[in-house]
Amino acid sequence: MIGAGEGEAIGERIRIKAGRPEIVVTESRYEPGRHGPDPHVHRHHVDAFWILEGRLAFALGPDGQEVEAGAGSFALVPPMVVHSFRNPAPEPARFLNFHAPGMGFDEYLRSGVPYDQHDPPDDGGRSPSEVIVLSRGSGEQVALGGVRASIKAGRRDALGSLAVVDLVVAPGAPGPVLHHHRETVESFYVLDGVITLRLGSREVEAPVGSFVLVPPGNDHTSSSPRGEPVRILNVLAPGGLEGYLREAAAAAAKAGRSPDPDELARIASKYDFVAA
Repeated sequence: MIGAGEGEAIGERIRIKAGRPEIVVTESRYEPGRHGPDPHVHRHHVDAFWILEGRLAFALGPDGQEVEAGAGSFALVPPMVVHSFRNPAPEPARFLNFHAPGMGFDEYLRSGVPYDQHDPPDDGGRSPSEVIVLSRGSGEQVALGGVRASIKAGRRDALGSLAVVDLVVAPGAPGPVLHHHRETVESFYVLDGVITLRLGSREVEAPVGSFVLVPPGNDHTSSSPRGEPVRILNVLAPGGLEGYLREAAAAAAKAGRSPDPDELARIASKYDFVAA
């Protein structure tokens, strides 16, 4: 578990939270007026953002059309879409950045080695209309038991290499059965409250600002035993597991109750979800 504000420091404003082939996660702080990299494209991965505080303005396409987004917003830029970003506001901006697949972005930050970042193509690249920008509370809404979810991106989007789900877990709501994933890297960033995570035989409490990454093959589950709701950002690389939540929620809505364990096991068998 990485605590609030922690991670491998790159200068004063960037912290690497995770660096894996499937995904690189960083947390950055931009002072008012600060610009990110010059307009560029990625050929083989998506570049996504979750704004924790403040605002970002994304310049998209060859004409640099700007779209602003505030705290709680999510943005995903597919491959070959020209983009850059800046902090347009009078206060600092703090945000998570996801590169999926990782493409060595962490090594680029450490030493400047080349990675999948290129000048805008002569043809202008793909249309900026393919970029996803969602404000807080928007996205596909699903509910399952004591969990309300807003699916921001998943297997259906861009390369399918990233899923991001904003989860609100009710007090006392049980989590899924202890399980692991064969291929999916699952991570959690705590936005509000305290979540209890079981990682194998170990149990940890993760407060606001904590980041936890679970590699494939590691048993885990989560719960909200305290008397307050918990809001977490669930990040999965590649995407696909959001389909389990979507299908289980649809089954619950159809039956008027939570699916029984056999039904959940049947649904889970379609996805990268293996009960311990």
